[in-house]
Amino acid sequence: MKKFAIAFGAATLALTGIGTAAPAAADPPSWAPAHGKRAKDRAHRYRTYDDRGYYVQPRRISRNSHMWRGRDGRYYCKRDNGTTGLVIGAGVGALAGHELAGRGDRTLGAILGGAVGAVVGREIDRGSLSCR
Repeated sequence: MKKFAIAFGAATLALTGIGTAAPAAADPPSWAPAHGKRAKDRAHRYRTYDDRGYYVQPRRISRNSHMWRGRDGRYYCKRDNGTTGLVIGAGVGALAGHELAGRGDRTLGAILGGAVGAVVGREIDRGSLSCR
């Protein structure tokens, strides 16, 4: 009878879960932060690294920054379209072409100088900003 009572008590403890409460209590609560591999992978996934492997701080994009996010979710570089450089370059190029033509056809020199000056001025104006 004593053996039966011990076996019955052990079966009752095993079936009710009281005997297996220690491993369940060892788990962290569901609201606790993960401290294992999952947390390390999560932290590494959202970091940005440059070509040499160094960590790069993420930049916040504001109204005055040189980048903007398009409707498709991609980021674009806000650059000048080069109109100011085009106009100034065309004017300087036309004056230089007019003077360099000498006694020949000064109109053709002004037109060619203006065209070359416009192209060079536009490229100088557009190339002054680099977004990364």
